[in-house]
Amino acid sequence: MNDPGGTRVAVYIDFDNIVISRYDQVHGRNQFQRDKARGFSPADQAAESEVADKLRRATVDVGAIIDYASSFGTLVLTRAYADWSAPVNAGYRGQLVSRAVDLVQLFPAAAYAKNGADIRLAVDAVEDMFRLPDLTHVVIVAGDSDYIALAQRCRRLGRYVVGVGVAGSTSRSLAAACDELVTYDALPGISLPEPAAVGAAAPEQAASTARGRTRRTKRPAETAASDSKPDHDPDHDADADTDVADAEDPQLVATRLLERALRLGQEKDDDDWLHSSAVKSQMRRMDPSFSERALGYRSFSDFVKSRESVAELDDTSTARLIRLNPDLSAR
Repeated sequence: MNDPGGTRVAVYIDFDNIVISRYDQVHGRNQFQRDKARGFSPADQAAESEVADKLRRATVDVGAIIDYASSFGTLVLTRAYADWSAPVNAGYRGQLVSRAVDLVQLFPAAAYAKNGADIRLAVDAVEDMFRLPDLTHVVIVAGDSDYIALAQRCRRLGRYVVGVGVAGSTSRSLAAACDELVTYDALPGISLPEPAAVGAAAPEQAASTARGRTRRTKRPAETAASDSKPDHDPDHDADADTDVADAEDPQLVATRLLERALRLGQEKDDDDWLHSSAVKSQMRRMDPSFSERALGYRSFSDFVKSRESVAELDDTSTARLIRLNPDLSAR
């Protein structure tokens, strides 16, 4: 349920930017263009198994980005801008549709596939600032310096601006224009890229595996995540991906949800112990369908107690506190 007095968040994703940057981070600068990965379709997998493997290892976990954005407050709109006719982008429809992301179609305007996402995204964002005056936070998922002016304008309009970019492909000037910037690798639930398969070229990522975030008032902090990134199969269409998600064990899904919420809470508050109500609210923002009763527990405290390997509950006082299991915190 929306809190009328709470923070309200708008998320804008330059999807091409993130997908290409992640691919180049894992496999080397300009490798996305050299491998012609944009037009790679499932039908090409037999002939180009190496490119298929590269795409799999560089898959972007959209859920981790949206979950991070939700930690700032209620998501009131989430848009992703890309040419969705490109096979490499179409493969993400399942992730995006399942998280209620609006897909904005941008057809390439030139032979070099420049789709003008920066201009369209910026125009929409500024329009939303005036159309929705109750917006408090703007999350820009991109690393281009093209978005510096947008970040500055949003801040002048009184919004808290958060940037999310891929390490090694994010402009330092953009980081300075935002109130806060986090690298994709530092998001809870994101693991380091898998090593290249035997016989494949080794990823050139020595300088790009750094994790961290930048805030104007705090020192950069490193985070670690133990969640494994879900495998993405580009063969699946949106309906197939949804069916797979629905078939997954709900108890396991809830456990991962709890762990990610605790990691996000610790990132925000720099405190190990979090209020039980705050953790549950974060879980509901990430997955509105979450219900401890539907999982067979009388209360949220009972649910947490059943996950001792993930969380610890201190119910000795009226303010019930939860923290991530120290064994997981160290990872």
